[in-house]
Order: sequence, then C-alpha cells, then structure tokens
Amino acid sequence: MSLHVFLYGAGVSTTLAPVRVPPAVHQEPRRRTRVLALAEARWALASTVSFLLGLTVDLSGMPWWAYGPLYAVAYATGGWEPALEGLRALRERTLDVDLLMIVAALGAAAIGQVLDGALLIVIFATSGALEALATARTADSVRGLLDLAPTTATRVTRDGEETVPTSELTVGDVLLVRPGERIGADGVVADGASEADQATITGEPLPVAKGPGDEVFAGTLNGTGALRVRVGRDPADSVISRIVTLVEEASRTKAPTQLFIEKVEQRYAVGIVAATLAVFGVPLLFGADLTDALLRAMTFMIVASPCAVVLATMPPLLSAIANAGRHGVLVKSAVAMERLGEVNAVALDKTGTLTEGAPELTAVRLLPGAGLDEDELLALAAAAEHPSEHPLARAIVGAARAKGLRIEHATDFVAVPGRGVTAVVDGQEVEVGRETEVGRTSPEDVSGPDDALAGGDTVVLVTRDGVPLGTLALADRLRPGAPAMTAALTALTGTAPVLLTGDNARAAARVAEATGLTDVRADLLPEAKVDAVRELQDAGRKVLFVGDGVNDAPALAAAHSGVAMGRAGSDLALETADAVVVRDELATVAAVVRLSRTARRLVVQNLVIAGTFITGLVLWDLLGHLPLPLGVAGHEGSTVLVGLNGLRLLRESAWRPGPARGPRG
Repeated sequence: MSLHVFLYGAGVSTTLAPVRVPPAVHQEPRRRTRVLALAEARWALASTVSFLLGLTVDLSGMPWWAYGPLYAVAYATGGWEPALEGLRALRERTLDVDLLMIVAALGAAAIGQVLDGALLIVIFATSGALEALATARTADSVRGLLDLAPTTATRVTRDGEETVPTSELTVGDVLLVRPGERIGADGVVADGASEADQATITGEPLPVAKGPGDEVFAGTLNGTGALRVRVGRDPADSVISRIVTLVEEASRTKAPTQLFIEKVEQRYAVGIVAATLAVFGVPLLFGADLTDALLRAMTFMIVASPCAVVLATMPPLLSAIANAGRHGVLVKSAVAMERLGEVNAVALDKTGTLTEGAPELTAVRLLPGAGLDEDELLALAAAAEHPSEHPLARAIVGAARAKGLRIEHATDFVAVPGRGVTAVVDGQEVEVGRETEVGRTSPEDVSGPDDALAGGDTVVLVTRDGVPLGTLALADRLRPGAPAMTAALTALTGTAPVLLTGDNARAAARVAEATGLTDVRADLLPEAKVDAVRELQDAGRKVLFVGDGVNDAPALAAAHSGVAMGRAGSDLALETADAVVVRDELATVAAVVRLSRTARRLVVQNLVIAGTFITGLVLWDLLGHLPLPLGVAGHEGSTVLVGLNGLRLLRESAWRPGPARGPRG
C-alpha cells in the first residue's frame, strides 16, 4: 500500500477485551496438474526408461535381440505422437522438423544407427512433455486466481439477508461483508468502516482503510469491521475477472515462442526431403544400382539431418538454465532463456520487487516537552500495539524487540478502523494512530530533522492521557540491492527501467528517487500496467517485466519476457513468468540477462560450426563417395563438438557479472 499519512486501525471492538482478528476464510488448496497426469509425460517417461534399459544392455555386450526390442519400444512410445502430428501437418501441406527428425531416426535405424535414432526420439518426447506441463500449470494458476473471488455473497434485502451466488449479483445490490470475509463484487462502501487487504489487485503492501464512498474490489479480504457494499460492476466485469482475461489474452497473442532453428524448420525440412529424394532418384535415372542409390541417399539424410543444428541450440541454453538455477534463478525453458537475452527495455513493479512489501520503522521523533527519550516512546507505542495484528503494529513491536526494549502489558485494548488503537499501559491511556495530519511535521514541532517524515512514509502520532508525545515514521523497506539492480539494467539495455506500480505517486516517487528511476507511473490497475508494457513494445522495444503479485501477472504475460520474485510471489505470477528469482536476490536479474546473451552468442557459434560440417559432408557425399562410417563419424563428431561448446556455460565463471554489454537482438 501507499506508505503515506493515512488513518489506520487494527480492529473494531465494542468491549474492552483485546481484539482478535478473525481468521481468513478457509480455501481449499489449489489443485495442480500432476506430471504423470499428462499423456505426453507418460509417453516420454516410457520412452526414456526403455532407452536407458536398452543402452545398458547394449553397452554390456549382449546380442541385438536383447536390446533391440527395448530400443523399439523407445521409438514407438516417444515417436508415435510427433509422427502422427507430422502426418496431420502433411495433410495440411506443411512439413516440420518433428516429422523430419522421426524420418531421420528411422533412417538411422535402417542403416544400423539404432542408438542415435533412439536418443533423438527421447529428446523430442521429453521436450514435448515439458511444454505440455508448462501449459497445464499456467492453466492451473488461472483457475486458482478465480478461486480468490468468493462464490457466494450475503445480499441485503427488504426482508433481511440472503446468501446468493456472486454470479447472480447485479449492479445496485447491497452486500453485507462481515469481518474476515472476501468481498464478493467490485463496488463502493455504502456504510461501515474497516480496512481491506487489496494487495492482489493493486499491490499495496498494507491494508487500506475503507469507509463510505471508498471503492472496493472483488476477491480482496475485509479486515475486522463490517461493511455494506453497493455493487458497482457486474461480477463478470470485476477487476479480478479482467486479470484472468488479460493473462489468457496475453498468452494467446504473445509472439510465437520458438527457438532460432524452429523459425526456419519448414524450409529446412522441405529442402532436406526434396534433396534426399533427388539423391536417391536421379542416379537411378542414369542406371545406378538401387542399393548404391539407397545407401547414398540414406547417408545424405544422416549427414544432412539437423541433429547438430538442434544440439547447437539446446546445450548452451540448457547449460545457462542449469547455471542460473545454481544461483537461485529458475528459468523455465530454453525458449525463455533465449528471450531473456533479447530484451532492450525493462519495466519494474515496486511493492514486493524493489521493496520488501512490509513496513519497517524508519524514524522516531519526539515532540517538545515529551519527557521521555526515543526508546521510551517506542516501547510505549509497542505496548499499546502489541495486541494488534495490523502490519504497522507488527512493525512497531518488531522494532522495539529488535532494540531489546521491554514491552509492558497493556489492558483495555480497543482498536477502531481508520483511527488507531488505545490501551492502558502502566495506568495511563496510550493512543497510537490518532486521527491527525502529520504528513510532514514542521521542524519547530519536532526535535531533529524531518526528512524521514517526507516522501511517502506512514506517520503515526503517540499520545499519553491525551498529550502528544511524538511520532513514529514507517516505510516499506527498500531491498538492499535495488539501486544496484536498476543501474545494472540501465547499463545492459541503454535506458533506465520504467517503474509501474499500483501504489500512490508519493510512495512511488520515494522509491524512484532511491533507485535512480525517472519514468514513474503510479496508481495503475493491472490492465494499465499491461497498457504501459504494450506501449513500450509498440515503440519497438522488447520489454522485460519484473514483478511478484497477482496484479503483475497480466503484465508478465504481455511482456516479451517476465521475471517473478519467488519468495513472496503469487502462484499466478510464478506460473506466468518466464523465470523466477527464487531467493529474491535482485542482482541475479541483470546477471541472468547477461548469461542469456552469452548463451545466444554460443548458439550462433554452434550454428556456424554445425553448418560448416553439414555443408562439407553433404558436398563430399554428392560430389564424391563418402563412406557411411565416415559420414556417421563426421556427423556425430560435429554433434559432440557443438555440445561441448555449449557446456562451457556450466562453468562458474559464466555467471560472474562482467562489463555490461549493449542491447542485442
């Protein structure tokens, strides 16, 4: 939430007993698709197991009849689905590399290279299973987001109350939202006072005080006061429903995520098939022996097959993924790793990304004549706040404990939303958060400089028996690595990142000033973040968006590449993002972009190596007589060479941040 001067409260009580915040409404755990629930995963597993068993038997020196059936099972279980898809593509008069690889695998088996063909099948089957799992998990997260919105609501009628499905609510209905319940529809508070945790919608880190005339959102959690809410939007048009729609639309309309080789697969596949048929058919027309023509054609298909080209792409990217994983960044696929290296603009969320998303005490200021020191003022406020569950109360109590202060027992605790708390400490009535405007206390009223009280801090007043004693300033804590990260990303892309936040302008400006950002866009709902990302991309930029909340998920999906903060990130953000910073170490964001750019350079190197070998072997086969064993050796040698070149990115030195390079791609 915006850390500005606001009227906060920890609860509501009509008695003098300590207030207990009602527990949040119980929700069933979100169901996630199990890996083996996917047919693609089961077939890939069967193919892999069969291949490994066959390889073990083969290497042990057993006869072919012992390992041959195992390889055959690997071919069948891993290859039937891409073969079927390839045949369907042929009916549509298209040809893809998947079918070509199946043909190459069968061709390899036909001339005795059964092991090579089986390995090719396993690689393709595993890749397809991983893609299917990623798609299923994203769908799981979208369904989980919908679960945030309650399915029923209490509607106020002339005769009392009735429980109705939220889908039946209409604009103008009045809802009763009890303490601890989730709000059933977007609308405006008609009566009551409370606070709402709306981090899922706006990303604000603290509950927002709500009273008559304030807007509330479906799916957000009501605090400890009762509210009457007048429905302002049809449930299908609520902000949380629009988040779901935005994520789905962005995922569908995002540019096709293909690796470099896949972008030319159609032409390459057609060319190889046509050339193989020509190599087989033309000599026959001139009277060549059928067996010799077939052998030459199969040799041609083997040496021209894209095995080395595929491995030219995958090992660098997979090695980069493994290296990033060791350093706390989970990159979800080779495609995601490749896209990270293409970005040339960055957009950053604030709360939970550049900041911790939780308040901390930043300053204690005494008023003239207080008669106590700063530690005593903090201990007094902590005693009064101790029974409260409000985030600001926890921050004050935590600061007192961190300093080793004794927190006295408080009695007669009362909390009122929008006003603050009162309690009796050592026989004196202490009030914290009293309604007052102290956004920037004047120097003559506060002993010491007042700079800590400006720039979006939350300031609360502490009084004892009605006498003001001093103020406490609290702010959302800036992550230690935030300034360094923004500087590194600026150096990498050539332009400073853009700050996109649902928080208010004052809080956003405070963080922007601390991190050196100048383009700041505040008070943004999720769809406005998407619009900002698309605006940058329409200008020709490839945008990396970094965020953590449900409200960031649409922008993560719409951006060219998305990175989510993993420690406190929402499920939807984690599933939607291309990469997850597991330990919330901001320095790794720039490091993984650098690593991706290195991987892309190695991919280009490998493609040159693979292309040189393929060209040389093909010309030898066409213009001379390339012995099959030598052709296989050359083909496999190029494959091993590009594979080893890609594995260089597994070294620790590949991760170390080097001089920033300008944007590429």
